[in-house]
Amino acid sequence: MSRADQDNPIHTRKMTRRAMLLGSVQLGIVGALGYRMQSMQVKQADEFRLLAEENRVNIRLIPPARGLIFDRSGGSLAENEQNYRVTMVREDAGDVDEILARLARLIYLSPETLAKARKEIFRHSPFVPVTITDHLSWDDLATINVNAPALPGITAELGLSRVYPQGAHMAHVVGYVGPVSDYDLSRIDDQDPLLQIPKFQIGKTGAENKLERLLRGKAGTRRIEVNAIGRVMRELGRQEGEKGADVQLTIDSRLQSYVQARLSGESASAVVIDLENGDLRAIASAPTFDPNLFVRGISIADWTGLNENKFRPLAAKAVQGTYPPGSTFKMVTALAALEDGVLTPDETVRCTGYTELFGTRFHCWKRGGHGNMNLHESLRQSCDCYYYEICQRVGIDKISAMARKLGLGIRHGVPLSAVASGLAPDKAWKTEVRGEDWRIGDTVNASIGQGYVLSSPLQLAVMTASIATGREVNPRLVRAVNGVAQPSGIGEPLGLNENALRRIRQAMSDVINTSRGTAYRARITNRDRQMAGKTGTSQVRRITAEERANGVTRNEDLPWERRDHALFVNFAPVENPQFAVAVIVEHGGGGSKAAAPIGRDITLQALYDGNPPLSAYPPEVQNRIAAQQRRIDTMIASGNYDPASEDTN
Repeated sequence: MSRADQDNPIHTRKMTRRAMLLGSVQLGIVGALGYRMQSMQVKQADEFRLLAEENRVNIRLIPPARGLIFDRSGGSLAENEQNYRVTMVREDAGDVDEILARLARLIYLSPETLAKARKEIFRHSPFVPVTITDHLSWDDLATINVNAPALPGITAELGLSRVYPQGAHMAHVVGYVGPVSDYDLSRIDDQDPLLQIPKFQIGKTGAENKLERLLRGKAGTRRIEVNAIGRVMRELGRQEGEKGADVQLTIDSRLQSYVQARLSGESASAVVIDLENGDLRAIASAPTFDPNLFVRGISIADWTGLNENKFRPLAAKAVQGTYPPGSTFKMVTALAALEDGVLTPDETVRCTGYTELFGTRFHCWKRGGHGNMNLHESLRQSCDCYYYEICQRVGIDKISAMARKLGLGIRHGVPLSAVASGLAPDKAWKTEVRGEDWRIGDTVNASIGQGYVLSSPLQLAVMTASIATGREVNPRLVRAVNGVAQPSGIGEPLGLNENALRRIRQAMSDVINTSRGTAYRARITNRDRQMAGKTGTSQVRRITAEERANGVTRNEDLPWERRDHALFVNFAPVENPQFAVAVIVEHGGGGSKAAAPIGRDITLQALYDGNPPLSAYPPEVQNRIAAQQRRIDTMIASGNYDPASEDTN
């Protein structure tokens, strides 16, 4: 037997073992792969199907319809209208500049619009649609659709845009909307993804701003199929969003339009409060502006005209403006002294024309003095020296506490922009803010609504309403949300002595309804609708000794911005109060001349729910009132509240 034959069985056995080992390894690998494949296809099928779906399907937001705003009678104040607009998707357009140039040859696009659009296009992802322009005419829309093959990436579509049918007379109340800006995103703590949509509109001022979350609604979604680079291939489904809440305000649109027209020609403001429920029936500031200009993109010329107007038409003076309340503050000082027990209503103080303290003279408006004054006469004739005396007895801390109890020096929770808190100063305030001790002269100035005291027209209306009702008044602007009534604004009794309140109210009545009252010329002759009120004149400059020696320069002879503010507050009717009114005419001079007639006219409009009969006015002004009513009716019908000054008093 050869050696090869002897070795062959051994070799064969070795080969067989190697083959079995290799086969086992291969079989193990195949088994592991098979198990993994089975696991992926069966056990993990749902997981991988979801991953594949997410790679193929995107979720896009659908902006909701914004909630509507109505007045107390259901009249529309803010609504949505159909809006044809043009959008561009950068990745579909290719050469963005070329496509924009083609579009500009078909429809008018200003250089400013093109520049803004190009900036927005390159700020966002290439597959995000960016609005180029909106509020297109039907002809422009048709032109774009006809030329669609030459405009890749361009889509003409239908959306919704805000419109304010009441225009200028509701501008400071309703406000307006505008596109979300970088500034908006930096100052609001809101993670709503809607805010990331290019040119998505949010409330900028007024109720639109403060009720933003209610009015905005919730976004819907649509599932779209996209390719590998994110281009939309088709829509797979959608879920509609939730429309914003509809809001009904307490504003009486007809009264508001009258007040706005009555203030025309002045830099002024007025507030009307319903004493039954605290409803704000009117909140007007003059001059005003058309909020629709901002929704559609205000021009540089219009913006410059509004921004540089010295009468500040963009400011909601009725809630934002703060002024020394002047003599309208005297009721606060009197009530503080009566409540503290340092004064009786019949006690008299002698007015000689000034009060001297530590070598400083504090003058009364009447140079020769009023003689002996009690509480009633001091309010009727607005004697300053009376309050210089009683304020020293009660002290500033108790005066300021009374002011806050009546609604001054606190920010009221009204959903409007920049509602002012005003200032009811006390000793602690001056130490903390000014780093100085309170002085007796500060108290004397504050007693007649000068010095550090500041109030807004809204606060003065609340103060007057509180005196008229003896109750806490929380001004209410929102009447209902989606038809659900909101809580009343009339609160608990103030806890003030009713006899003291009655004395104050009677004195306020005599301010207007007796011949020696400071507002007698602005009286209402209909006895069932007579009003009680108080005039005020607040200085915006200090009168020098030289001016006093020379007889004091008349307000009419001073530049407009150096003249005194004119104020008037009232409630009516005297016996059964229904409304409280506050009026401030910036640099208008005397309250009895400039503000009281406006307050009377507004009060009569509220009481009669429209133009009152001429018999409600004093005979000597009836012809002038008739002409004024015709002029105002024309102004309201045209919606033109011309800020040009004219004598309407």
